[in-house]
Amino acid sequence: MLLIDCPHCGPRAQSEFAYDRTLDAVVALAMPSAEAMTTLYARANPRGWSDELWHHRFGCRAWLVVRRHTATHAIESVTGYAP
Repeated sequence: MLLIDCPHCGPRAQSEFAYDRTLDAVVALAMPSAEAMTTLYARANPRGWSDELWHHRFGCRAWLVVRRHTATHAIESVTGYAP
């Protein structure tokens, strides 16, 4: 289980959060249809650091950007998300 350090509530268990998507997917929503389809469904799944969007659903209900390593699940940083 991951321990996510919410900037508003402090360290909390992963079970309090809902994973939404990578930030690449958020950017893809503003792209033309064909380009968005490629970004969303034909993307690589590389190992390494990824910026992900998480929702603190059982806490402060804030949207957070979690920088997480996809192979080790180590969390480098957690910041608030403002679209």
